[in-house]
Amino acid sequence: MELRHLGRTGLRVSRIGLGTLNWARHTGDHTSAEQHAADQLKTFWEAGGTLVDTADVYADGGAEYLLGRLVQDLVPRRDLVIATKAGSVPDPDRRFDGSRGHLLAALDASLERLGTDYVDLWQVHAFDPLTPLDETLQALDIAVSSGRVRYAGVSNFSGWQLAKAASWQLAAPATRTRLASTQMEYSLLQRGVEREVLPAALDLGVGLLPSSPLGRGVLTGKYRGQGAPPEGSRGASEQLAAFVEPYLDGAAGRIVDAVTIAADGLALPPLQVALAWVRDRPGVVAPIVGARTAQQLTAALSVEGLTLPEEICQALDDVSAPVHRYPDHDWSEL
Repeated sequence: MELRHLGRTGLRVSRIGLGTLNWARHTGDHTSAEQHAADQLKTFWEAGGTLVDTADVYADGGAEYLLGRLVQDLVPRRDLVIATKAGSVPDPDRRFDGSRGHLLAALDASLERLGTDYVDLWQVHAFDPLTPLDETLQALDIAVSSGRVRYAGVSNFSGWQLAKAASWQLAAPATRTRLASTQMEYSLLQRGVEREVLPAALDLGVGLLPSSPLGRGVLTGKYRGQGAPPEGSRGASEQLAAFVEPYLDGAAGRIVDAVTIAADGLALPPLQVALAWVRDRPGVVAPIVGARTAQQLTAALSVEGLTLPEEICQALDDVSAPVHRYPDHDWSEL
């Protein structure tokens, strides 16, 4: 698989990443869950994939623990770029904790579950308005200087939050850690990052890692024309149905129809068309694919040799274009 630099750093990662949100849950009993994860990781590794993304809150730490077991038994640690996140907390009054104390304690717990003495990429899961940003960023600097983290990034930061964080780090390059990446939802069904986040990332040399690049599974076409979500899908899951529902409206349906028409014309599955589109957008480093099975992952990885024709890209751009007016365009053009 082709490798790309993560932002303006020397770290290179596979241009498709493997997500572990579904690991250790929604897959039956413990034995079957571990087998599903093992099959995915082996499939990914054998295809040349390197970037594996997880978080300390996925399955309450279960995803990290499972990844750690598999890295010891199945795939060499040196062959993977392990990325994890910290900052989300199970507190109904406070969803995110970006304090230095919480983040560094969470990192130590992640390392223990992963069975490694360092992670390649450590990401702040979301912006915490209750903690000074410089305190949050100091935790990244401490983690890198201690050797427990090789590169640092953020996730779910708005445009101004990303610009402020990246600029703060760049202001003292000798003592602060450059932000390598930002992880954000980005797909043909969710192009909101193009408003401010992506321009900021491009300008500051921060690589974009799109999550949910298949529109939470909707862009595969599995929900198209369905009276009810297909059995076994996220939309049919009691836990995840609300996650999928926003992308099942008429506007989303028109975009899915366009992807399906393009896919039919190219004799390809809609999944490949949607994934290739986001993978090759300016500023994108590696979409993070969260498959439920190794078969689904294999279908996604088969996009490696695909480059969409320019006219197809343009048609998909047009049908899915978000409305960006003032102040994104010069006021004199309005």
